[in-house]
Amino acid sequence: MAQTIELGVDTFGDATIDATGQPLSQAQAVRDLVTQGELADQVGLAFIGVGEHHRPDFSVSAPEVVLAAIAARTTRIHLGSSVTVLSTDDPVRVFERFSTLNAISNGRAEVIVGRGSFTESYPLFGYDMADYDELFEEHLNLFAELLKPGPITWKGRLRAPLAGARVYPETEGPLCTWVGVGGTPQSVVRAASYGFPLMLAIIGGNPARFAPYAKLYREQLERFGKPAMPIGAHSPGHVAATDEQAKEELWPHYAVLMNRIGAERGWAPIGRDHFEREAREGALFVGSPETVARRIVATVRALGLSRFDLKYANGTMPHDQLMTSIELYGTRVAPLVRDALG
Repeated sequence: MAQTIELGVDTFGDATIDATGQPLSQAQAVRDLVTQGELADQVGLAFIGVGEHHRPDFSVSAPEVVLAAIAARTTRIHLGSSVTVLSTDDPVRVFERFSTLNAISNGRAEVIVGRGSFTESYPLFGYDMADYDELFEEHLNLFAELLKPGPITWKGRLRAPLAGARVYPETEGPLCTWVGVGGTPQSVVRAASYGFPLMLAIIGGNPARFAPYAKLYREQLERFGKPAMPIGAHSPGHVAATDEQAKEELWPHYAVLMNRIGAERGWAPIGRDHFEREAREGALFVGSPETVARRIVATVRALGLSRFDLKYANGTMPHDQLMTSIELYGTRVAPLVRDALG
């Protein structure tokens, strides 16, 4: 059976190096990201996502601003966050920023909300980690209300209530909102209860292990009386002319990034064996266009995906390598995937 698939890219705006190995400023990384978004549109990709972080290895703390710059230089590609850390943001302000982006882009804005994989935003914005779960539950509940037309009346515990409030600019149509999850059943059920599309963050292990979550999501949509909704997945990777070139370009940057984050979290360092295993059968989509396309097709079929987003920036990879990866992904990988699924 033919299966339609949207192919996108996403990035956290990783701080990068130049051709000589010297670090570039975060400001330059942001400017380069806008150029990368422009190329993604030119090669026909469906989506670019920009993640929110508040740490030195990632340059983007305000995704909507970067996405607005991309919107001004593109015509077709959809623009979204990956993710917006809704726990430590005000849902009203999130809605206002994305409804503004939606207006600028003529309806191309999307929001992927989640709790994020880092916690720097909690002390930065004055939130208590003790409220970690309740913050997201309450903020998601309010955001769901904001997506409905008309005045908003709402009450929670951690935020001031709203009584007949209107939020501007009003959207001209629905604001597409996904819930990003890292793979807990509770998060999957929550997304289904609101009838939001599900975005799976697959960053380690065989993607097929997420099949039970996809099944659970579809069962819970039916249980809650919601219509069928799309499931997407996000995974890191890199495309080059050959498998060896792609792996040799990615490995040193990926290793430094993963081991730095791992050291913060008490994980054992990864080595080349781990990298090769992830590239062969895990969550790392790295290789030639043919190899990456084959891995994407297998994942789409295993999970019944409607969208696959390649996290094309992984560590300090130079801008020119990222541009080549995007170009090959759009011009070579995408047609191969569509042909295989069609």
